[in-house]
Amino acid sequence: MKKPQRIQACFLLVATLVAAPLHLAFGQTSNFMLRISRTPSNVVVAWTNRGTLQSSMTLGGAWQDVLEATNSFRLAPSNAQQFFRVISRWSTRSNLLEANSEMAVAELEGKIYVMGGYPSSRITQRTVQVYDVAQNRWQYTTPLPIPLNHQMAAAVNGRLYVIGGQTDAGSAYTNTVFEYNPVTTNWTAKAPMPTSRSAGAAAVIGNLIYVAGARASPGRDFAVYDVSNNQWTTLPNLPTGRNHLAAGAMDGKVYVVGGRLGGGFGDPMTNILEVFDPATNLWRTNAPMPTTRGGINGIVADGCFFVWGGEGPTGPANPNGMFNQMEMYVASLNRWFRLEPLPTAVHGVTGAAFVNGWIHAPGGGVLTGGTSGSLIHQVFWVGEICP
Repeated sequence: MKKPQRIQACFLLVATLVAAPLHLAFGQTSNFMLRISRTPSNVVVAWTNRGTLQSSMTLGGAWQDVLEATNSFRLAPSNAQQFFRVISRWSTRSNLLEANSEMAVAELEGKIYVMGGYPSSRITQRTVQVYDVAQNRWQYTTPLPIPLNHQMAAAVNGRLYVIGGQTDAGSAYTNTVFEYNPVTTNWTAKAPMPTSRSAGAAAVIGNLIYVAGARASPGRDFAVYDVSNNQWTTLPNLPTGRNHLAAGAMDGKVYVVGGRLGGGFGDPMTNILEVFDPATNLWRTNAPMPTTRGGINGIVADGCFFVWGGEGPTGPANPNGMFNQMEMYVASLNRWFRLEPLPTAVHGVTGAAFVNGWIHAPGGGVLTGGTSGSLIHQVFWVGEICP
C-alpha cells in the first residue's frame, strides 16, 4: 500500500543535532506544523494538533514511530543527522448505513459485519450491515434471528458466530448462539452458551471461541465453544469479574483487559490484564493497561493487542466521560504503549476487524450511555508500529 493511502498528513524537517548552530528544513501541511528549537541541554521538537511523531536517519529510509513521544519531544544533541515528521495513523471510511452502538463487529473473508445493537432510540435491532473493504461500500444482509445488543461475535472457518447478548436495553440476557453462512446468507441456531450473559468479549484460537466476562452478576463467566463439534466447555472463572471489556488471542493464550465492575457506565472500572493459558488451564496477571476504563474495544493485529475508546465516570482523564485513548500491549515486553488518540472518542462496540493493515472501528456511541449511536467509521493504520 502506498504512503498517501495511509498517511493522512505530514510535516517534515531535518536537524543536524550538534553543538554548533542548528540547521533546519521546514515544511507544513494544513493539518500539522512542527517546530524545532534548542535549549542549553536539549533539542526540542514540538508540533500542533494530535499525531504520531516519526523519525528516520535518512530522508528515504524507514520511518519509525517515536513511541510515547510527548509534545514537546526532547533529545540530547549528537553528531547525527535526523529527520522528523508527524503523521496521523487515523482516517475514516464510508459511514454506516444506520447509526448504532452496543453492537457486535467481526471480519469474515474481507468483509466487516456490524450486527444488532441499538441507535439513540435504544430499540434493539436485528440489522446486519456488511462493509466491503475493497469497494468501500456498505450493504445489508439477512437480519439476525432475534434483536440483540451487547452480544459477542467471532469468525471461524468461514462462518460468523453471534453469542449471547440482550434482547432489550434492560436485563433480558440470552445464551443464544447463531451461525451465519456467507454463501447462503442464512443464520442457524447452535448449542447455547452455558450461561446467559452480555457485554463480554470473545477471542479465537483455532476452532475455539473463548468468551470472557459478563454483565450478568458476578461477571466472572468464562467458557469456550468448539465450532467443530458444536460443544461448550466451562473453564476456570475469570479472576476479576467485569463487563464491557476487551479480549484477544496471542501465542495460543487469551488476553482479557479493562472493563467495568458494575452494570452501569458510572460504576468503578479496572485496568487489569489477565491472561489464560489453555495448556495449563490457569490464569495469570500481566502489566495493567495505562488507562483504567470500561466500554472499550480491542483487537490483536500484527502480533500486538490494541485497545481503544471507552466510557466511564467523569474525571481528569475524561472530563465528558468519554475516553479517546489508543493503547498497545506488546506481550514479549509485557508492556503497554500509548498511541495517537482517536479523532472521535467512542464506546459501545464489541469486536473489530483488521484488514490489509488497517484496524476498522465502525460505529459506537459518542456520548456516555446508550443514546448516541453513530454512523462514523474510523480506521487506524497499524503499519510497522508493533515492535
